Amino acid sequence: MNRFIPISRAGVAAALTVLVGACAAGPDYHRPPLSTPAAYKEIGDWQPAQPGDALDRGAWWSLFDDPTLDALAQQVVVSNQNVAAAQAAYAQARATVREQRASLFPSIDLNAGATRSGSKSSGTVVNTGSTITTGGSRVRTTYQASIGASWEPDVWGRLRRTLENANASLQASAADLASATLSAQGELVTNYLSLREADAEIVLLQKTLDGYRRAETIAENRYKVGVAPRSDMLSAQSQLYSTQADLEGLQRTRAQLEHAIAVLLGKAPADFSLPAADWNGVVPQVPVGVPSTLLQRRPDIAAAERQVAAANAEVGIQQSAWFPSLSLSGSYGSSASALHDLFDASTLVWSIGASAAETLLDFGARSARVAGARASYDQAVANYRQTTLTAFQDVEDQLTATRVLERQYTLRQQASTIADENEQVLLNQYRAGTVGFSDVVTAQASALSARRALVQAALDRQTTAVALIQALGGGWQADPEQP
Repeated sequence: MNRFIPISRAGVAAALTVLVGACAAGPDYHRPPLSTPAAYKEIGDWQPAQPGDALDRGAWWSLFDDPTLDALAQQVVVSNQNVAAAQAAYAQARATVREQRASLFPSIDLNAGATRSGSKSSGTVVNTGSTITTGGSRVRTTYQASIGASWEPDVWGRLRRTLENANASLQASAADLASATLSAQGELVTNYLSLREADAEIVLLQKTLDGYRRAETIAENRYKVGVAPRSDMLSAQSQLYSTQADLEGLQRTRAQLEHAIAVLLGKAPADFSLPAADWNGVVPQVPVGVPSTLLQRRPDIAAAERQVAAANAEVGIQQSAWFPSLSLSGSYGSSASALHDLFDASTLVWSIGASAAETLLDFGARSARVAGARASYDQAVANYRQTTLTAFQDVEDQLTATRVLERQYTLRQQASTIADENEQVLLNQYRAGTVGFSDVVTAQASALSARRALVQAALDRQTTAVALIQALGGGWQADPEQP
């Protein structure tokens, strides 16, 4: 004897919830393990003296204490075209996530139409409402209206894995945007500091040229009175012209740096100028932290890790192909030969259905796609680990450079002071006639070289600080809620 057990609507809903909430195909994501050192090898005794507030705020360029630089760096996010392209890519990824999320819900369609058809016939004109028979043809008009819905229940988790893939790609795109922004800001700051160094070096050469002109005047006067050979005057003139040529080269370098800054700000070089100004030469102490924080502060590491998550979801997407695809559909509508009968009860029709499809034999195509997805995942893991190792190397390299350049700068200061003193001593001795002018030329060249080396060493310390900040992620932080 058959018995029918009534099922409530709540029971049906619960059953559907269990069905749709089944475990998704493929492996659940777990972040690949990494070997992280407890401390940086090259940090040594060098400890930052300033707090990391600037890095935490993201406005890391404010560590250089230059209002003009602050104003320029803030324009990069708004105007730089590489950043704009990365922002567009991020917006595209967000749209993809919305599209994939929508696939979890039914799609509803509304259709309406009218069809006019004809056929050959014989007889006189007859009008029967929607059918007109005249001469040798019959014309018929039919009206239709219907609403339908279709839904693919995510029984095997394919749609959820696809959404996971899109979400991970969105987070990777956000990290790529942060990386592009940090790169553009770092390039701008480096170019700006280089331009200010060029300004300082131009002033240095102009002062040096004043001294060379005085030396050339002394050599010429001594030659005219017959107490010095003509070669002294020629040597002084040669040195004067060579230094003037170096000054012209510096002017060219400054112009190129100004053009580069304009492009980074999204402007044509003709629409941008940066007046000469004093260079403060501030070298900030950069807060480093511990190596483990680098995993959250470097956008390229975050992007690589999110690519691993996307590849893991792709494995599940491909594995779901082993299961049948299910779909539900339903429609409700009307079809009538007269427009006023379209919504009459006698013309209403409805349908509901379910379908399933399964591939029985594909000669290994699905297995190959799963194997390819697993290989892509392994590649993403390797790229993630390599990106992390490279990031640790970047920080160690910049810590080494910071420490070495600090010592070098002190030595350059001493060398420049001694060279300046030696230049003055030999120039006084030449005036007294106790040394030849060749000794003066050698001392002047050595002093100028030492002065320029000192200015360039100061720039090297600043640009190394920029590189260290970039190696540390520039204050960017990955989402702590990210799995």
